[in-house]
Amino acid sequence: MKKFTLFGFLFLVILSWDGFAFRGSKPGIVKILSYNVRNCRGLDEVTDYSRVAKIITRIDADFVALQELDSLTERSNRKDVLGKLSRETGMIPTYRASISFQGGKYGIGFLTRQKPLNVEAISLPGAEEKRSLLVVEMKEFVVCCTHFSLNQADREKSVELIGQLVAKYQKPVFLAGDLNAEINSPEMVRLTQNWQVLNSPEEPTIPADRPAKCIDFILALNNSNYNFSVLKSKVENEPVASDHLPVWVEVKIEKNK
Repeated sequence: MKKFTLFGFLFLVILSWDGFAFRGSKPGIVKILSYNVRNCRGLDEVTDYSRVAKIITRIDADFVALQELDSLTERSNRKDVLGKLSRETGMIPTYRASISFQGGKYGIGFLTRQKPLNVEAISLPGAEEKRSLLVVEMKEFVVCCTHFSLNQADREKSVELIGQLVAKYQKPVFLAGDLNAEINSPEMVRLTQNWQVLNSPEEPTIPADRPAKCIDFILALNNSNYNFSVLKSKVENEPVASDHLPVWVEVKIEKNK
């Protein structure tokens, strides 16, 4: 009888980890971090995985969208950058290569507390290099990571392609990444016709040592079934670890009656 009771208790504990029950979060609240880590090479030109991992751990987000990640390239000494960060943070990695580079890959990725139910990715246009969109689907919502092109026409096309991909989801959808565009640019104006910007565009994210403009964003797809309330938005003061500053939001998701 005691064994059965203990088993039942453990079963209930496992169930409590589902849905929104992330470590460090309350039910219905999700914390999302976006960070262009430049392969963990800081403005001091030192590559320090532990330095970046400590920043991620301190922020304690449920989802970490990362850009500029090498995997087994020559310039990163054949290191799997996302794998290194995963091991040091204890989070689950999901990687998407955008291009082949120096004998390895270069792209974007996620660190998540739970294993995604489903993962998909698409290529996005890039005049100087191809870009990608990475999508992780959880039980309650979907989170996308991207790193837009330096070319405006590419960015405008990317907005269209992302809209087509996420239209199939009924659950809440979030987008995080380095969009290489400021809030008043034509592509951002177009994007925000269907997406709600969650972080403050007034808080600059680049360059890290003397931030002057915001090009890193976290957004929620407009959905008549849900309401998104920003509980907190912050750009962290980390002027050395990368050329971008980490930006995160804590969002409450409420289903409309």
